Amino acid sequence: MEQQYDIAIVGSGTAGYSAALRAAELGKSVVMVERDGTLGGTCLNRGCIPSKALITATRTIADVEDGARMGIMASVEEIDFGKLREFRDGTVTRMTEGLRGLLAYRGIAVVQGDAAVSAERSVTVSPADGQDTVRLFAHDGGFEELDATVTFTAGDVIVATGSSPRPLPNAPFHGALIDSTQALALNTFPHNAIIIGSGAIALEFASMWNAAGCDVTLLIRKDNVLSNADHRAAVALNRELKRRGITIVKGTQVTGVDTGDNLGATVHYRVEGEEDERTMAAELALVAIGRSPNTSQPWFAGAGIELDADGFVTVDDFGRTSRDHIWAIGDITRGRALAHRAFAQGIALAEHIAGLDAAPVVDANVPNVVFCTPEFATVGLTLAEARADSRYADVRETLFPVMANARMVMAASGGSFSIVSGRPADGGDELVLGVHVVAPDASDLIAEAQQIVADRIPLHQAASQIHPHPTFSEIIGETLLKADGRPLHTR
Repeated sequence: MEQQYDIAIVGSGTAGYSAALRAAELGKSVVMVERDGTLGGTCLNRGCIPSKALITATRTIADVEDGARMGIMASVEEIDFGKLREFRDGTVTRMTEGLRGLLAYRGIAVVQGDAAVSAERSVTVSPADGQDTVRLFAHDGGFEELDATVTFTAGDVIVATGSSPRPLPNAPFHGALIDSTQALALNTFPHNAIIIGSGAIALEFASMWNAAGCDVTLLIRKDNVLSNADHRAAVALNRELKRRGITIVKGTQVTGVDTGDNLGATVHYRVEGEEDERTMAAELALVAIGRSPNTSQPWFAGAGIELDADGFVTVDDFGRTSRDHIWAIGDITRGRALAHRAFAQGIALAEHIAGLDAAPVVDANVPNVVFCTPEFATVGLTLAEARADSRYADVRETLFPVMANARMVMAASGGSFSIVSGRPADGGDELVLGVHVVAPDASDLIAEAQQIVADRIPLHQAASQIHPHPTFSEIIGETLLKADGRPLHTR
């Protein structure tokens, strides 16, 4: 291995690998350090990919059971958990091995081990857990043993160490009290489960397990799921989850969890406005209350990398830390822990380091998607956020009755669709400031909305775009037409 690189990257998740691939494409020499034996970080191994594989599978169950409504009489006999496990793991392997091939093709050196970064931008790598030496990811798919310690220096160091599931403050993960990583590793689905949380991870597992026949109870702190999202969309999603048989207990505060070998989990909690404590037992309890940045390693302080009170790295818009030429991107920076946000940050930073006129990632332009049933997606500002933003005037919300859309009728799914619009305070055309949707395929619909919001396309121009018929995407066009004062399929 070389000892000097243009860029050294710690972490091979979406933030790290996108920065590596783009930097190499721009002619930079790159070395990447990953502590796991597979590449791709949480997203590919313990998050986005395995969870969506399971969600795809369980939606098939729901589709079969919905067939009777349309005269298709079919039933699910059983779940072959062995084949389901092969499907989940095979999807992960295909994606991680594909990434490994891309990195090798671009000439990026990838080392397995635990990294420590110094203020002088040297990176010292020691063996990962279970290994005696630092290892090089070889081009033949195996590993090449290196030394007990490997050190190299770089002109710029990018730290992208990701995040980990956050435990309850009064109950560490233990036994049947599990985190999302453990939940994805289950080789069967639970018969009943308690899920503590109301965000993306909580709702995706709730929908997945519910479709597979699990009796699911959600314990949420506020009145609706996704409490920080657009209120109207959150209420609609809350209603749809309940309609599908998920029990939602609002206003809860978990006070403790009892677990034991083969005894399941007993959750103790209080409900706002009640004096007595409640208890609930289930086969397992999943804690999905957010993720914490992986910044506890002592070398962060040793390198002079400043952290805020919650452990996030303090950065500017591009990811510049308090130490020159040391950068931080992805989940260790404040903002939504989203793979596509991290991916965009990696590309922008690589181009910035290479001297291109790159634009930083604007968090308001990053779409947020929850792959529950139905899906939730949002981009831009909520109505409350837009009204509180001094940059905009004449802020308003336009709603569309989603059941006026033919595909929504066919799907027999409730939902919600709204756009927030307003004019720049200093004058100009009315703009679309935010889009919020609950519907099947919302994850695909939001891509068009993201372009409209991020590119600041005038409302009148956006409303003139043509959408194929009959599609869910027509909801976007119809709502834009209504906002522009020329509604057709609605009043």
